[in-house]
Parts: sequence; structure tokens; C-alpha cells
Amino acid sequence: MGCAGSTPKVDENSKKLKRPKAWKHTQPITPARLKQMRDEFWDTAPHYGGQKEIWDALRVAAESDLALAQTIVDSAGIIVSNPDMTLCYDERGEQGLATPHFHDSLYRPVVHARPMSKTEDSVAGAKYELPKYVLSEPANLIRDG
Repeated sequence: MGCAGSTPKVDENSKKLKRPKAWKHTQPITPARLKQMRDEFWDTAPHYGGQKEIWDALRVAAESDLALAQTIVDSAGIIVSNPDMTLCYDERGEQGLATPHFHDSLYRPVVHARPMSKTEDSVAGAKYELPKYVLSEPANLIRDG
């Protein structure tokens, strides 16, 4: 007998993605400035650690609807620690890598080298922190018109 249907294996490390909670930038910004901030983040982040393939997958997921984003992170082996994708890990076991952290007022990376604890070691690899501005628009975005 054949299988009438199947469901994908649910990874216990994977969480169902959600949109980030509403947030405001420190001052109203234009869509052009938001795009510039996002481009700076994505261009710079891979140079501070982690795998380029994971950063690329996170970027595509961040720019996609939730259903496609969920498929991308699941397929890429990304462990989503926060359902809004602000904190993720890879499964590849790259431990103690420097990870970029972006200070909201400067939009420049601050690097934190993070050795992993024994409990994290068995679950996750490199740490990937995504600022809310790459995941959603601020409530005080200046709209044209």
C-alpha cells in the first residue's frame, strides 16, 4: 500500500514565524533611508561571522511573506530562537564566531565574540541577530503623498 499523504517532519528547534511587534524608529524616516539601512546591514553582516549562505537565506526570508519565510528557514536549517527572526542560529556548529550586532542609533556593527555554552553547543551553531528594521517597517515611516 502507498502513502496517502505525508506531512513534513517538524523540527523541535524550529518555531512558527511571526511578524515583529509594531515598533518606532528613534525619529521618522523615509522609505529611501530605511532601504539604505537595510542594504548596509545585509552588505556588512556576513563579514562578521556566520555563513554567507545562512545570511543570504535570512535576507530572502526577511523580504518574503511569512509562509515563504518559514519554508526558507526550515529548508536552510536555521534555528529560529525568537519567532520574529530577531535571533537565529545555524545548525552547522560554527562555534564562538563573532556575530554582528547593530546599534540602532549608529547603524554600524558592534562585534561580540560569543563562545557557546554546553547546552547551546548541542543545539545551535553561529548566532545571527537581525534588527527589526530589516524585518518590518517602523510605525513612523514617512509615506509619500
